[in-house]
Amino acid sequence: MELFLTGLILKPKGLKGELKVRPVTDFPESFLKRHHYYVGKTPEGAVLCKVLSVHLNQGYAWMMLEGIGSREAAEAVAGHSLYVTREELEPLDGNRAYIHDLIGLEAFDEQLGKTGVVSDVLQMPAHDVYEIDTGSRKVLVPAVDEFIGEIDLDKRIVMLRRFSEFL
Repeated sequence: MELFLTGLILKPKGLKGELKVRPVTDFPESFLKRHHYYVGKTPEGAVLCKVLSVHLNQGYAWMMLEGIGSREAAEAVAGHSLYVTREELEPLDGNRAYIHDLIGLEAFDEQLGKTGVVSDVLQMPAHDVYEIDTGSRKVLVPAVDEFIGEIDLDKRIVMLRRFSEFL
């Protein structure tokens, strides 16, 4: 089963096992409607936990999970991650895509042809940056209309503009 990161457990709050969680999603409100998460240091080691309560405050989710009823138990999962299955991901509209769907796309330049593969998407304050692995080096391309043309998830390609400027 493929799991996707949606939150990071930061620390406990209080004595009854409440957790402070940093959402790693553009949809923090989704924390209010989910009934369970996979919890673990890695997706492979994650175990399913039922949500007992959750509320959002100041950009964080404050959660109580089944089986974590004390400060000690909460401290034991600090640093772990929260994961969901593909079916539980929020649907995206129109021109949006999940990062995991972009990684692995073949990158083509309008002038040069095939240039490489998207190996990572870096989230920067101003905009995302696509890391293109050309085979001999990695090139960072700002994910803005000036440099990114069409993205076709069905064909698994991204068309770049002016890629030669980054070489």
